[in-house]
Formats: sequence, structure tokens, C-alpha cells
Amino acid sequence: MKLIDLPQLGTKRLNALSESGIKSTLDLLNYFPHRYLDRTTITKIRELRDNSEEVTVVGRIKKIQQKGHGNKKRLEVIIQDDTASLKGVWFKGAHYIRKNLSEGEAVAFFGNVKKYGRYLSIAHPEYEKVSNTSDLSQLKQIMPIYPGNKSLAKTSTTSKLIHQWQKITLKHEKTPEFLPDSIRQSYSLPKRHESYRMIHFPESKSEYQKAFKRFKFEELFLFELSVAKSKHEIIDKHDAPVFEDLGNYTQRFFNTHLPFELTDGQKSALSDIKKDVRSGKQMNRLLQGDVGSGKTIVALGAILMALDNGYQAAFMAPTEILAEQHFRTLSNFLDPLDINIRLLVGNQKKTVRTDILTDLEGGSCDIVVGTHAVIQEQVNFYKLGLAIVDEQHRFGVKQRAEILKKGSHPHVLVMSATPIPRSLAMTLYSDLDISIIKDLPGGRKPVKTAVRHQKKHDEIYNFVEQELNKGGQAYVVYPLVEESEKMDLKDASAGFKKLKKRFSNHEVGLLHGQMKSEEKDAVMLQFINNEVQVLVSTTVIEVGVDVSNASLMIVEHAERFGLSQLHQLRGRIGRGERQSYCILIYGQKVSKEAQFRLRKMAETDDGFQIAEADLELRGPGDFLGTKQSGLPEFKVADIVEDQWILEQAKSEAWKIISNDFNLEQPKHQELKKVFTPYYKKKSKFYGMG
Repeated sequence: MKLIDLPQLGTKRLNALSESGIKSTLDLLNYFPHRYLDRTTITKIRELRDNSEEVTVVGRIKKIQQKGHGNKKRLEVIIQDDTASLKGVWFKGAHYIRKNLSEGEAVAFFGNVKKYGRYLSIAHPEYEKVSNTSDLSQLKQIMPIYPGNKSLAKTSTTSKLIHQWQKITLKHEKTPEFLPDSIRQSYSLPKRHESYRMIHFPESKSEYQKAFKRFKFEELFLFELSVAKSKHEIIDKHDAPVFEDLGNYTQRFFNTHLPFELTDGQKSALSDIKKDVRSGKQMNRLLQGDVGSGKTIVALGAILMALDNGYQAAFMAPTEILAEQHFRTLSNFLDPLDINIRLLVGNQKKTVRTDILTDLEGGSCDIVVGTHAVIQEQVNFYKLGLAIVDEQHRFGVKQRAEILKKGSHPHVLVMSATPIPRSLAMTLYSDLDISIIKDLPGGRKPVKTAVRHQKKHDEIYNFVEQELNKGGQAYVVYPLVEESEKMDLKDASAGFKKLKKRFSNHEVGLLHGQMKSEEKDAVMLQFINNEVQVLVSTTVIEVGVDVSNASLMIVEHAERFGLSQLHQLRGRIGRGERQSYCILIYGQKVSKEAQFRLRKMAETDDGFQIAEADLELRGPGDFLGTKQSGLPEFKVADIVEDQWILEQAKSEAWKIISNDFNLEQPKHQELKKVFTPYYKKKSKFYGMG
């Protein structure tokens, strides 16, 4: 059956459906309601209350009248049952309603009840005429309401009409079952064809809930199946470098030169990496931990394993500033080992760049640090064995696949700058094995966090002065509002002048977005060397800056910052043995959401809890930033709300791929028919194309 065979479906409506993503009868069946109107109970008008939920009432039309003038012009239709009266009110479309209804007729109204004056009323109720008792039984249904848009509205393609088409389509369209019976039975999922009936013509609320669960599972299951296949396809196809020998560099560094004891989390992560690089298969691992948990040392351990076995390593950061910081940190650690480490960034002179590229190709450069472009541009390595990606959500499945497929098939270690909520780890990072560092390096005290109103500035400054007098340093951060850098600068400049005056016995520095990078670096260096004690900044202090003496973080207008941002800022302090304090100052108007963020910051310093809360508040797209290309789009499932379904789907999908990689078993034949075109379509996303 084709769409064109449906009644009341001409060219204009056909185009409107096409613009709404409906190009076949199967697309139509997959056009799910976005809500339901429960008409299963008819309520007596006298039993209605103000602000009640959606109700169904039936009565005879007592009066139809036009009321009000101008903007307040409205049509009122008063109906009465055997208990009381109720008003239906229309501000738009009154002409059509008036033509369609007559006094004395029996009608059913559906909608939300509000009380105005002495009358209960429903604004713009959905309505149906009732001619006899059999009509009443038809009224008492759960009615699906389908999403609308301009194209559908223009062609009068109503929710009711779509519902009629669904009925015809369900009769003619046979939708084969492709989920294996064992999986369906394990999770009590209805069969596919029955699920379509339950979603479009539910007999109860629990029916459409079960149907939605089925389609969410199906969507997440196909996604996880494709990631599992993609991972096995890339990693099982190639032999990877084997780092068998943990000799000179690794042992010397960890036994002689490392200035502190590793935490249990760091030891466990290094043990995971050691197993991976000795397995003969490519490592594809995500290393995540909270701000300041010591991920860089673990990455350094992996680099030294590569060097001990005659391989080179590439370390990639999302920005040049961060690449420079990583280069400095690694250079300091590696100084006693006589290792050739080079920095490759865009603003270098051509001669320097050529020199680095020659060293990389010739093999005399052991480690290159740069941005993600290092691996994507035509940079030739002598023998690349390890790529480390410090990624801040900017590096998707596809980009990781590109690295895994490089000439020598290097091992890949991804470091996440902030904790990743579990639901995202299972979608965005589903192709990765995960190591988590939960503990912080020894000797660090948890940062104490306080939330204060801006009226308390004097008290806060007195406290800052005490800390400065004890030898501490402070950050004072102003929010960056992109639309108005000048306003921000004005804010920070005024704050800078005020603080210079207030802390006249100490040096106060200013860092803002309109300074040249050399000026920024100079101010930052003064702060690192304690030549500046108070640093006023208009931008978020870059992740990775480590000033162990800084013990105070004052955040002005803290209500304007996101949760993860606030947590990142707090992570800039508490890196030494001194007790550190984070003071979040809020202004006059604070939304409920902002209050929740500030309260959460005061309650916990666990980055994983904060990341989960932030994801719930903002949703995955906003949490990752809109330019994130790696986030899959799901039509029915929500990776935050449906995390438990995601876990079930992932577990089943990965089981199938490890036992029947090409879906050859008889029980997987229907699944194979659906999965093969799905995987082909998605393969570009996974970097398999």
C-alpha cells in the first residue's frame, strides 16, 4: 500500500507529509503521538475543580454568544449536564465554531478547566457532537494527539485525520518482528505490529507506555549494535603495536623521578592500559576522572610504554593554549630522561614547523604535542604507536575511528577534561573501554564552597584579605556574555579598579578576552610566579592551568554560569596543601534553575554527581555544545530519562555481536534484514565509510 492510496490525501497534503518526514506508510506508522487525551472517564460538571487536569464532559448547548471587543472578542458556548453548566471559550476560529454548533445539540468537550468569575470554563476545548449513546462509547477512548507543524496546518491535516490514516495503514501494513524472541521475552516487550496498534489505538495508559518502551529499546538496540560492530570491525581487523617491554623510561620515571605516590585510581588505570597495549589489539580507552585527579601522569605512563618499545607518541589537545600547557607539563616531568618532545601549533614559523615535521618523519622526535590537527593533517610519523586525545567532548566516534585506522594502527587513549555522565559514556563513548580515577592525589583538602549574596561583598573581601596575608592567592572571575564583550570588560575593569584599591598592599592583575595572547601569557605567568596575588578575569580560567598556591576562587554573578563551568572553576584551586575556598556570589534576580545549580555546588564536590545534574538540567545537546557532531539523534529515546533501557539494549547488542558478528544464525535473520541498511546509513557517522 502507498500513501497516495489513503483517503483525502491529495498532492498538497502529500507534500506536507513529505516535509514532515513521512514518505511511506511505514514512516506514517512511525509518526508517533506526542501526547494523549484520556477520554475514558466522563466527569459530571459539578465535580470539576479549578485547574483540574484534562477532562471529558458531555452536555447540551444552552447558549452560544459573542462577547467582548477588540483583543477581548470571544465566542462563548455554554453547555449543561444534569448537574451544572460550563463554558467553552474560543478567541480564534470563532466563525467556524459558530457555523458548526447549534443550541440544543449534545456535545462533548475535552480540555483543562479554569474558573473565571462564577463560571468554570475550558479555553479552546476539543469537541465532538454526540447524537446517541453509541457515540458516547466511542468518545470514551484514549485519543492520540500528533505533533503539528506549519505544512500540516496549512493543508488542514489534523491530528484526527492522521489518526484515521493510521487505522487504514495498520490493516494493510505488515511490520515483521526483528527483535529476537529471547530478548523480547526477557524485557516483556510487545511484538512490533502489536506495538504500533498500542501506540496509535491504546486501550489504556499502560498499553501506550509498553509500546513506547518497545520502540525506545529497538532504537537504542540498533544503535548499540552498530557501535559494537564498528568497534570489532576496526579493532579486530588489524594487529596493533605490542608494548611488551616496560624498560628504561617507564621504570626510571616511576621508580626514580616521580615526585609523589600514585593514587589507587591511577595505578588501576595504568594497569588497564598495560593489559591493552600488550594484547595485540588496538587500545581504544577513555580515561576519565574529576578535575585534578591526575590523568596526565597516567597518560605519561602510557607514553613511556610506547617509547620503551621504539614507538612515537602524539598528544592532542582541543586548543593551542592547552597544547602549550600540556607541552610545558610533560617537558618538566620528562626533563631528566633526555626525551625529544616537540610542540606543533599553527602560529609557528615555517622553518620551525619544517624542522619538527622532518624530526617526526625521521624518528628523532619521540613525542609531539599539538591540537587535534596533528593527526588529521598530512603529518607523517616514523613509527606512531600511541595517540592521546585530551578532548573536552569535541572528538566524536568518527574522529577516533580515523586515528585507529592510521598507518601503524596506534593505540588510542582519550582523556576527558570533565566527568562524563553514564548515559553519555554509553552513547558517545560506547566504542571505548573506560577507566575511571575516583580518588584525588594525597595531601589535598576538599575545597570549601559557600554561596553568598552580593550584599556580603565587604565580609567576603575581609576574608580574602586574611587569606592573602597568609600567603594565598585569589582568582576573581566575571562571567563572559558573548554578545557583549564590551559590557563584560566594563564589569571586569570596574571590578579590577575596585579590587586594586581594596587590596592596595597586594598586586592585582587583569586578564580579559580582548588582550593579545602574549599579554595574557605574561599576566598568567606573573600569577603562577606569585608576582600577582589577585587575578581578575573576564574569561573562564583555561582548564589545565595549575597554580598550587591559589586557594581562593571568587565567582561574581555565579547565577550566570552553568554547573560544569562552576565545577571547572572550582577545580582551579585546591591543588596544593593549603585549605581552599570557593565563594559563589549571586545578584538580585536568580531563577529557580540557577538556585538549584548554586545549591548543588554547595552540596557536593563530586564531579560525577555534578555532571549528571547538569545533563538533566540542560539535555545532551546543550551539555556538549551545539557543534558536537558525535551525539546520535534518537527519535523516541531520551538517553537521560531512558538510561535503564539504554543499559539493557547495550548489554544485549554487545552479546549478539560477540557471539554472531555477521548475524548468520537463523534466529537473527529478520534482525539482519533491518540492521544491514541501518548500519550502512550510519557508517559515515562511525567513521567506517
